[in-house]
Amino acid sequence: MRTLVVGTGALLVEVDSAAEMAALHAELLRRRDAGELGAVRDVVPAARTVLLDGVRDPAALGARIERWDVPPLAEAGGPLVTVPVRYDGPDLAEVARLWGVAPGDVPGIVGGIGFRVAFCGFAPGFGYLTGLPERLRLPRRATPRTAVPAGSLALAGEYAGVYPRSSPGGWQLVGTTDAVLWDPEREPAALFAPGVRVRFEEAGRG
Repeated sequence: MRTLVVGTGALLVEVDSAAEMAALHAELLRRRDAGELGAVRDVVPAARTVLLDGVRDPAALGARIERWDVPPLAEAGGPLVTVPVRYDGPDLAEVARLWGVAPGDVPGIVGGIGFRVAFCGFAPGFGYLTGLPERLRLPRRATPRTAVPAGSLALAGEYAGVYPRSSPGGWQLVGTTDAVLWDPEREPAALFAPGVRVRFEEAGRG
């Protein structure tokens, strides 16, 4: 774990894996809520970093954090969101081929994985979900699509995600959902937030 002072009131903490980042993010939130981080306002996770903003003495806090023994994140910890999915994506057959299974097996494989929102970005409501075993990780498409439909369940590399709105994208599309990922009139507006556990359930099989 490494820390880097960013400006006068922010601290960037770097780790080596998505699992370490998720555990660190949870520990930082726990300590902030317990009043151990002083005036820290925001704790923002990314792929391998967590940014803390509103830090009175970033260098001192960084030195403390580097001495922490951060416990692994409990697999069952955090709220759970279940998302119904129709497995009708245009890349379903290709994903099945890459996995060495029949297309009809993909819903059961994806549905059996416990995903977790590692961080958010790209578009409002888009969460990068970790949990894919290494053997199921997929390459991005050689040619990205100019428009991916809203609600598309997509896989690429170590991540899964659901497009909250139509946008370009190069991930492998395996299905669609009617779940609303982003609604500014809702509280919270985002269905997915860092730390939330996600399970995909085949529509009609609940």
